[in-house]
Amino acid sequence: MLLVKNIGVLQTPLGVHSLKGSAQAENLKLRNAAVAISDGKITAIYKDGELPKLSDDIQVIDAENCLVTPGLVDCHTHLVFGGWRHNEIPLKLGGATYLDILKAGGGILDTVRHTREMSEDELYFKSKGFIDEMLHLGVTTVESKSGYGLNLKDELKMLRVNKRLDKNTPIDVVSTFLGAHAIPPEYSDRPDEYIDYLCEVVLPEVKRNDLAEFCDVFCEDSVFDVAQSKKMLLAGRKLGLGSKIHADEIEAIGGAVLAGELGAVSAEHLIATDERGMDSMREGGVTAALLPATSFYLGKTYAPAREMIKKGIPVAIASDFNPGSCPSLNLQFAINLGYLKYRMLPEEILTAVTLNAACAIARGESIGTIEIGKQADLVIWNAPNFEMVCYRFGSNQIKKVIKKGEILQ
Repeated sequence: MLLVKNIGVLQTPLGVHSLKGSAQAENLKLRNAAVAISDGKITAIYKDGELPKLSDDIQVIDAENCLVTPGLVDCHTHLVFGGWRHNEIPLKLGGATYLDILKAGGGILDTVRHTREMSEDELYFKSKGFIDEMLHLGVTTVESKSGYGLNLKDELKMLRVNKRLDKNTPIDVVSTFLGAHAIPPEYSDRPDEYIDYLCEVVLPEVKRNDLAEFCDVFCEDSVFDVAQSKKMLLAGRKLGLGSKIHADEIEAIGGAVLAGELGAVSAEHLIATDERGMDSMREGGVTAALLPATSFYLGKTYAPAREMIKKGIPVAIASDFNPGSCPSLNLQFAINLGYLKYRMLPEEILTAVTLNAACAIARGESIGTIEIGKQADLVIWNAPNFEMVCYRFGSNQIKKVIKKGEILQ
């Protein structure tokens, strides 16, 4: 048994479903608290200095009057990739847009070339380094997308890396198939044929090898339109994969509307989403996974988080770690941006990076809150409260990480 005692403030959302509207700001806050853990699960929660009877077989961690929250959940990353894209910085400084670089054969397609060249082991050890860094920053569960292979061989290679990371590292890695991330050179100007290839050839192999839980698609101008995206997601759903969608990042072409119509588990990016898209997401029960560090890096506007909360759409925040549009895996920085740029309350932000993020990867029943019976994923912060976490930026504020009841840092 493990006991975390002398918790200055234990702060957590509650429940197993995404919280929306005013409920997103409802956090339980217990003073002078303690948490008992056994067999990787939370077994008891104490407040006001109460403690269980201690014995020699109880391992005790002294939180030293610091803040304790659920482990952070990063629900949108692209952490398996070859190469980097720092060479694109001069192009961006010169005014080239994301789509300009992509049309010139750079962007995602440059990463595709490097990813295809790397072996599975090379990708695994590179990605494992990212996992280790995320852990030290308080992330205990992460979603990882494919999408830099864009063919059967290399998409499966990426997804196998996800599976190995989940098995061999302390962090839970949730795998998403994003074969429809870009149109590969082999199918240039033939996006419909590429979607058919993914649906008829690649998806069945992903399912047969049990390599993904979700199917995602980049629904965007110059990538995949609404009809192609719908076909992709329905093919994945037919095979038992949940639906996620990159929607309305650059143009509101209908991706958020489609997410709502399909009842997708999440719609992601949403920088350019409009009223129609937000209304559809609300009606479809879709969690909005927002990515403020991408807006920061690209110098773009920020997704309308406050409007979404006002409309009753549950909001999650993720890093969007990738080599092109967000080369940062620091979810703490995304927390800072959620505070400064989205104008979200600290309580709303904590919900966004714990319970709502967990629900965006269908994990709300097991993680994302500190409640009896849930997995014992906790972080002890070098901070007295979550307001301080939102306020300070540029420093790692994690003191200790506990994953499934094991002390990892």
